[in-house]
Amino acid sequence: MAKEQPQNDKKDILYSAIILAVLVLVIILSTVEFRAMREVCTIVEGPGVTGRGRLAEYFKELEESPGDTDIYFMEGAEPGGTVLVMGGLHPNEPAGLLAAVVLIENAVVETGRMIVIPHANASGYTHTESMQASPPHFAIQTEWGERVFRYGSRLSSPLHQYPDPQAYTHPSGMLLSGPEVRNLNRVFPGRPDGLLTEKIAWGIMNLIWDEKVDLVIDIHEARPINPVVNCIMAHPRVIDVASIAIMDLGADWGVPIRLEPSPEGMRGITHREIGDHSDALAVILESPNPAMDALRGPTDAELVVYGKDDFFKRAGEAGLIRVPYIDCQGFPIDRRTGRHTTTVKVLIDTFTEFHFDKPVIVNGIPTKDEIIEKGLGHFFLKP
Repeated sequence: MAKEQPQNDKKDILYSAIILAVLVLVIILSTVEFRAMREVCTIVEGPGVTGRGRLAEYFKELEESPGDTDIYFMEGAEPGGTVLVMGGLHPNEPAGLLAAVVLIENAVVETGRMIVIPHANASGYTHTESMQASPPHFAIQTEWGERVFRYGSRLSSPLHQYPDPQAYTHPSGMLLSGPEVRNLNRVFPGRPDGLLTEKIAWGIMNLIWDEKVDLVIDIHEARPINPVVNCIMAHPRVIDVASIAIMDLGADWGVPIRLEPSPEGMRGITHREIGDHSDALAVILESPNPAMDALRGPTDAELVVYGKDDFFKRAGEAGLIRVPYIDCQGFPIDRRTGRHTTTVKVLIDTFTEFHFDKPVIVNGIPTKDEIIEKGLGHFFLKP
């Protein structure tokens, strides 16, 4: 036995070295992935972009914080009104981000201005929701290769804002569950002395006030079982514009969509608070996102992009979802993004018809049919 001891010691040392090497490799790979999650996707400035800024320019408290984010300006040769388009208030609703990127890389403003914020909640793009097994990123195929985008969380990162209170008291006095204090679409108009997410909302409000924004379009996605899916949620002051836009979308563009008036008692949401606290007209757009619905199967990048899931097929047959599920189509990201870009185009055109003293004329916005025919990747520029 005494002679075997050195040999056993060597085996133990070898096993320990192997385990240590594996641990070091895991740490290195995890560190690389963690650092990559802190970087938002690259966006190419298209032919219509005339300037780029940062949200901290409108609220200095955001400077060098995880809440600061890029803002793209597209100004026409002729003066007119100003439209603000926002994506990424909820980073797990990717069609909002992609629609904003398509606008930045393709649209050209002829009259007035368009301002686009693609990653409204930059903090939410640095993590995914716990216990959901969500993919950290997804890819869109283009003619020149893959374009990779982050898939984030509905809420700001707890690394940037912690701890959550047991209950969140909105400035209006309305009580919400504690984690909602990290939900950018529940904290508007924000607080200048609040937590990070409230400061982001306050920065966006400052932009709206300072730039004298006339129309705000906030792009979202909803669960297919949610009653507000495939709708425009509109502040009372923009009901007329939204109503005509909905009729045009259905009759002329093949985009069936419903109108949901903004509930007065539900505070903190963009269209309600922006409409109440500024002169801007404000709406939210919703499309169906199966990757965020409880009915889904495995949550992977394929579900995010192609939107096909057997559970939704069965749920649709049982009448449990609010939008038709066509087995050969599912809820693909190109259709969802195309719905949004077409709706943005029609809302801007309708706004100009109602407010001819503040015209906004934008060319080059791809429509749903164009995106379906050519593929979403066709409209992404090569970084």
